[in-house]
Amino acid sequence: MPVYDMVIAMKPSAEISEDLSRRIDKLAERSSLTRGQIIEDALGARRYLAWQEKWIAGVQAGIEDADRGDFATEEEIAAVLNKYNRP
Repeated sequence: MPVYDMVIAMKPSAEISEDLSRRIDKLAERSSLTRGQIIEDALGARRYLAWQEKWIAGVQAGIEDADRGDFATEEEIAAVLNKYNRP
């Protein structure tokens, strides 16, 4: 087995606080990510847990708005598009 295959197969472990573990579990329940994916994203992409929690909460809020039929108006969409559509 080449050395790089052995490195990829390693599963390092670390002790984390109960609070952090609960936050990771809750985030995993609210998203389509596994605990391992959340931790890897936090370490590899430097997306901190608070950022991930905020992102998932925003997505869920948008889904709840859509479920209630609360969508942006054409004027609101045009305002956003015009804001970034600069010559």
